[in-house]
Amino acid sequence: MQILVWAAIFLINFFSLLPMDGLLQSIAYTILNTFFYAVIIYGNINFLFPRLYLRKKIGWYIIVSLLLLAAIGVLKAYIAQVVYNAWFSNKYYPFELKSIIYVTVGTAVVFILSFVFRIALAYFVLKQQAQQMLEQKSLVELNLLKSQVQPHFLFNTLNNIYYEAFREAPRTALLIGRLSEIMRYFVDESPKERVALSTEIQFLENYIALEKIRIRHGVDVTFRTECHKDYLIPPMLLMTFVENIFKHGIDRSGTENKVTLSLAEKDGYLIFQTENELPETPIVASPQGFGLKNLQKRLNLLYGSNAELNTCKSDRSFYALIKIPL
Repeated sequence: MQILVWAAIFLINFFSLLPMDGLLQSIAYTILNTFFYAVIIYGNINFLFPRLYLRKKIGWYIIVSLLLLAAIGVLKAYIAQVVYNAWFSNKYYPFELKSIIYVTVGTAVVFILSFVFRIALAYFVLKQQAQQMLEQKSLVELNLLKSQVQPHFLFNTLNNIYYEAFREAPRTALLIGRLSEIMRYFVDESPKERVALSTEIQFLENYIALEKIRIRHGVDVTFRTECHKDYLIPPMLLMTFVENIFKHGIDRSGTENKVTLSLAEKDGYLIFQTENELPETPIVASPQGFGLKNLQKRLNLLYGSNAELNTCKSDRSFYALIKIPL
């Protein structure tokens, strides 16, 4: 776009000089004029305006601009006189003050027009950015539609497998159904800022059901809920405790694994407590603390000092508590 603008300026200048000065002289003065126009315009919009005016140095901006115009006026008038005497005149013409004044007034007009040029550039840049944003938005929407189609295709496939498995192995079919619900939770619910407490409870129950099949001798899980299930809470907030239990608090070779989960409402707070017996053979140290640290950071971001997270370990049991305002 700028190339087209400068080409238009060059041609307009050239054809305005051609009737009076002839071909070669018109070309020489057009090149000279266009060069100094560019120095004035880009010197203002790329250097003086952003580095002085936009930084509230208005006094310096005026002084430096006047000095620039004066210097360019003198230099342009001098070069034009030298070029004319050297190639286009049969006699020598002296360098006069009126030539400097005439050229300087012209540079002042170009300086003022540089603001129009700057506005035009800003307009086209904004227009280009807006077009890019529209294209990116369209791409994001397309990717979102793709990301929704793929999981839902998988859900439909799992449902088909569920109905087929239900005739041969009902227990396996129920587990496939729970897996489908967990995946649907991750796709549809986890991106939200808040989810219904009932949805979060169902997610935990599905997760527990799938984890229990990995335990050779089973695990006794008691999950008590004493709260209204229509409250809204951040998704995946209660998951860390349950995940840690099955990762670090279950003896997979033991026969008496017990886990107690309690979700209660008290004085405007939701209290989630877990208790699990520790395995006789300690599991190798792992990222358990890392998950709790991340949970603590998340609580701080969501609730500040209004949330509470506590853990306690005895000889045989591990306790955890999370308390958040409703």
